[in-house]
Amino acid sequence: MYVVMNRFFTSLCAVSALVVMAGAPAFAQKSQQSAEHAQTGNPNPAQMPVIMDKKGVTSWNTLAKVKQVRAKNSIVPQFTKEVAALNDQEIKIQGFMMPLEPGEKQKHFLISHTPPTCSYCLPAGPEGVVEVKTKKPIKFTFDPLIISGKMEIMKNDPMGLYYRMNDASLSTAD
Repeated sequence: MYVVMNRFFTSLCAVSALVVMAGAPAFAQKSQQSAEHAQTGNPNPAQMPVIMDKKGVTSWNTLAKVKQVRAKNSIVPQFTKEVAALNDQEIKIQGFMMPLEPGEKQKHFLISHTPPTCSYCLPAGPEGVVEVKTKKPIKFTFDPLIISGKMEIMKNDPMGLYYRMNDASLSTAD
């Protein structure tokens, strides 16, 4: 698990650093909360947004139902039947955008159950993020958003990811 996760975190940190160094306009327009974090280095937990479960939106608690198991020379995820049933299904997920590319509009990003507090750090483990590939670019925001798309459950992703949402688009709760 540590080797796979280390590979993922190293790759993510490198991509995040490139995004920041490329001068992505979204990062230049920080919210007051992000500006406070940049000055103090410590986000105020009372000011951090919290995601509440919404009807028709897959819960992060559901996606967290995964264990890491040893398989030959590696550690792989073992999903519950409930999680495995989401594979190839159209679902909605609510979370915070973490860009993987420079620019104000994003077609490839991560969505996480917790807001990113550092441009170089992943805000959650592999059960707390979903890689998103959209049909059309979505404008970057620090606010939580709801994304709908076809869920892919990944059993042995080389980057250490568990979930990917393809053909995604911005959505709303039911």
